[in-house]
Amino acid sequence: MEIIHDKPEKIVVRMTANEPLANAIRRSVSEVPTLAIDEVEIYRNDSALYDEVLAHRLGLVPLVTEKSMSAKTKIELKLTKTGPCTVYSGDLQGGAEPVFDKIPITTLGEDHKVELVATASLGKGINHAKFVPGLCFYRHILEIKSSAEIDKLIQKSKGLIKPEKKGSKWLCDIRDAEIEEITKLDESAITDSEEILFVIESYGNMPAKDIFTKAIDALKDNHSIVTFFMSKW
Repeated sequence: MEIIHDKPEKIVVRMTANEPLANAIRRSVSEVPTLAIDEVEIYRNDSALYDEVLAHRLGLVPLVTEKSMSAKTKIELKLTKTGPCTVYSGDLQGGAEPVFDKIPITTLGEDHKVELVATASLGKGINHAKFVPGLCFYRHILEIKSSAEIDKLIQKSKGLIKPEKKGSKWLCDIRDAEIEEITKLDESAITDSEEILFVIESYGNMPAKDIFTKAIDALKDNHSIVTFFMSKW
């Protein structure tokens, strides 16, 4: 396993793995505990949005998730705003920090007001999408036959890894447009290698690397539970 790109907002991992394993890790991202607004008490809402829609929009505001938080964590956030204005995520005041301050929540007209108290808690994406901490996907590194024309296309390509020449074949990550061009030259030139590029892009709740490691921990826990019950049969 090799970490190719490691930034708080994005991690790219190169690894030898089959698709079932990669997909299991991807699905386990939805089991990483993440902070989000789960309850909203609305005392006044003069905006054009129904209370339910306003609460839904608040739930989708990404909040910074600290390592010290647990299943018992409950954080209150207050919002009081009088129009005319646009109400932004940064107007939420309390013990949790929105990842982005300028997410529009609603707009208020002259003398219109919104007043509410929201409660944030940890949850998992398997229960609601608002708890999903980031976008996760994977794809195979391609194995492509070498030829004069194909080599020119590959050398100009820009993917997540630099093209690597191994004997009469290339190992590379190329765009769909380049795949189409190569396929026109030789339909049998491209095959999937045994290596996979695994990518996680964080929504800002936590660093992408933490999402990756916690997803693997969740997968291990689920595997242990299945193994335990199978041993009882």
